[in-house]
Amino acid sequence: MNQRNRLLLAEDEPLVAMILQDTLEEVGFSVHHALAAAEAIAALDSDHAELSGLITDIRLGGGADGWAVARHARARMPTLPILYISGDNAHDHKLKGVPDSIMLQKPFASSQLIAALSTLLNQRQQQPA
Repeated sequence: MNQRNRLLLAEDEPLVAMILQDTLEEVGFSVHHALAAAEAIAALDSDHAELSGLITDIRLGGGADGWAVARHARARMPTLPILYISGDNAHDHKLKGVPDSIMLQKPFASSQLIAALSTLLNQRQQQPA
């Protein structure tokens, strides 16, 4: 699939991940799902050139959190669109989030997910090369 359409989804709740993945695939994205931060970081290290965006939960079980995953992603790809999703950490976004990212508070509608992701992808396309 075209790199413009490939997303990394870091979400430790399988049911939530399945719903998000289905939603994203319905609108044309290819989704690589990581259940934990370590898995997401490994995917970023191996597939980063093929990714068009990262969607990460903040709490990812034990180990690193979504904030760390996003910082790692931005170290590898400074313009990668990053969308945070969280049920309880939205208030930390301004302090811990990477610049030019968006936070969606769970629960959210599918249309909010697609709108936020579209905003980030459009902003990336408008950045000078």
